[in-house]
Amino acid sequence: MKKGFTLIELLVVIVILGILAAIVVPRITGRVDEAKVEATKVQMKAIKDSLEQYKLDNGFYPTTEQGLRALVEKPNTPPVPTKWRQYLDKLPKDAWGNDFIYISPGVQRPFELRSLGPDGKEDTEDDIDVWNL
Repeated sequence: MKKGFTLIELLVVIVILGILAAIVVPRITGRVDEAKVEATKVQMKAIKDSLEQYKLDNGFYPTTEQGLRALVEKPNTPPVPTKWRQYLDKLPKDAWGNDFIYISPGVQRPFELRSLGPDGKEDTEDDIDVWNL
């Protein structure tokens, strides 16, 4: 006599696995999103520190036109920094693969540095601003 599983037993196991997946998966994906936000904040702090060092060396921040690329390559558009050095090894992107938004001078700050956040859309609730970390 062969022993095996009945259809009911298999369905019960599948339902239990489904319930476990419904509980565990959202917790894991939520942690991934939180980790990406934190990683982006860390990158933004490093960029902000590099911008501050750039200003200390040269007396001004890179212009919007020069952008964050001025931290990696010496700009040749005015104002050209006289004491430039490489501040970052490469131009970083946020955790979702998007470029950071850099504007200098900013509206009420010396510069604006933002990430579009998980949705990749500007001026939404999930945007990350360096001045609000």
